[in-house]
Amino acid sequence: MQINSLKRVHPNRKVMIVARGGKRGKTSGRGGKGQTARAGNKRRPEWRDIIKKLPKLRGRGRNSNLTVKDNFQKPTTVDVIFLEVFNNGDVVTPATLVEKGVIATWSGRNPRVKIVGNGALSKSVKVSECGVSDGAKAVIEKAGGSVTAIPAAKVPGKNKQAKQAAATAKNAASAKAPKADKPAKAEKPAAPKADKPKAAPKK
Repeated sequence: MQINSLKRVHPNRKVMIVARGGKRGKTSGRGGKGQTARAGNKRRPEWRDIIKKLPKLRGRGRNSNLTVKDNFQKPTTVDVIFLEVFNNGDVVTPATLVEKGVIATWSGRNPRVKIVGNGALSKSVKVSECGVSDGAKAVIEKAGGSVTAIPAAKVPGKNKQAKQAAATAKNAASAKAPKADKPAKAEKPAAPKADKPKAAPKK
């Protein structure tokens, strides 16, 4: 047996010199007792200085303060020439326009669509659930297609305008109608006051 071939049965035991449990524990790697151990240690975050150096873009901006609902109110315009991707007799809706890749979804939803009359059309398609300009309607009908009007319930702002008009008419009618006079209250007869007994004269 050679000395260099001897092997230990038990390895050295790791003894924790300081700190709490675990392999090394808190500061058992001899760290600390520097800047963090002094009173008044309040280091300024590096990111704060970086943010302060960024320029501020003044103004409202294009879409900075608009909600999802506000952005969704404005329809996506589609030229009538892009309807050439459909076949004769196909139905054109926002969903089918998304499937054909003509438009993209907005926040995971199919956007509102308005078809405008830029270009020519040779396919007879059926347009529904879309806004259509007068020029586009003429082009679609000339090609043998048809246009179905959007129901008033699906047009944003229509219900609100109808409610406002009804409220205005109701207020006008109530203002014109004379108010009926309330009947006068019957006066109660005054009860006779009883004479107070006179005090006896002091002797």
